Amino acid sequence: MSRVIVVGGGAAGMMAAVQAGFCGHQVQLLEKNEKLGKKIYITGKGRCNLTNNCDIEELFKQVLRNRKFLYSAFYSFSNDQVIDFFESWGLATKTERGGRVFPESDHSSDVIRALQRALEQADVEICLHTEVKELLTKPEQEDSEGPGSQRNLEEQKKKIRGVRLADGEILLADAVIIATGGCSYGSTGSTGDGYDFAKKAGHKIIQPRPSLVPFETGESFVKELQGLSLRNVALRIRKEKKVLFEDFGEMLFTHYGVSGPLILSASGLINDFLDQMPLSVELDLKPALTIEQLDKRILRDFEENQNRQFKNALQKLFPSKLIPVMVALSGISPDKKVNEITREERKSFTALIKGFPMTVTGFRDFNEAIITRGGVKVSEINPSTMESKLVQGLYFAGEVLDLDAMTGGFNLQIAWSTGYLAGNNISEK
Repeated sequence: MSRVIVVGGGAAGMMAAVQAGFCGHQVQLLEKNEKLGKKIYITGKGRCNLTNNCDIEELFKQVLRNRKFLYSAFYSFSNDQVIDFFESWGLATKTERGGRVFPESDHSSDVIRALQRALEQADVEICLHTEVKELLTKPEQEDSEGPGSQRNLEEQKKKIRGVRLADGEILLADAVIIATGGCSYGSTGSTGDGYDFAKKAGHKIIQPRPSLVPFETGESFVKELQGLSLRNVALRIRKEKKVLFEDFGEMLFTHYGVSGPLILSASGLINDFLDQMPLSVELDLKPALTIEQLDKRILRDFEENQNRQFKNALQKLFPSKLIPVMVALSGISPDKKVNEITREERKSFTALIKGFPMTVTGFRDFNEAIITRGGVKVSEINPSTMESKLVQGLYFAGEVLDLDAMTGGFNLQIAWSTGYLAGNNISEK
């Protein structure tokens, strides 16, 4: 039996602790917060989109970085197995649009309760309000050959010894699993501790960045549109002539820019261009209509309102909050009678609707990011076990690793799978 310490009581940490416990190890789960799974409570707007019920190929496609690293993890503990795991611990699930899997109750707290039942059955010791300050290591082999040894102890591979807590107490262990999360939603305890532990152990950290996060935009009119949600719009993001992102969905205007599912997905795919801002945005407000069809639609509306002023003839085309902005951007006088609008003005207005312009100037910070992009470099981790290649007995799982995926339950799937693999592969060496 090995003594195992799991640092971090989030999704990956709880799964790792459960599996290590069921493998017969003596497990302590250390969480600095007052309760387990604080970030799980707020995921999916409090409903917890715990995985996605897609096929395994699609699962891999939705991973944005280092998907090959997850081969063993996903095949060892797939999305189907995640669903089976939770249902076996009393959590009824349901599948919604896009394959998103939620608790049938729509309460993320029920996901936590299922994991707590599993932790109790696995005889895991849960230590709340317990903050780790330092990883303790030692040389893999003591230098028994005396001072004349050719092997310098500093060059030897290290071995885990345990952890030092914030109050100075030392806990010894044969294995330590780091599952501290990234930097997103710092109020839940994800403050980047794991990166410091990894760096001091000799690991390289890929620069953490906020991802699946709202955009800040350069236009002042977004404040006028604050709170306006648009459904069924098409978004295209460019860097000069290169198209970086193109998709269809729902978005929301805010006081600083734009948010919503379409924007969050875009942020994951354009993250590599964060240092190349600004980026051009074209929003197609009527993607179901071709330019010709839209022109005919506008002509019909104008004919019905030919004696009205332009600003009062657009109610059927746009939500009321959007109308003043569209009028201002069109260059057409608000008071101009519709029957006086020229063909060129109408064509220009049609083009505006099909290419509403904005400029992305930056991302919001980690406090509004769903996940962190970057983290512990995965080439320094054994993908079959999640064990460090640099420190024997040190494992990593979840968001602390340089792994991220699109929205839809895929990031939690990474947490479950990597946690499962780490917990199941604690070495007896």
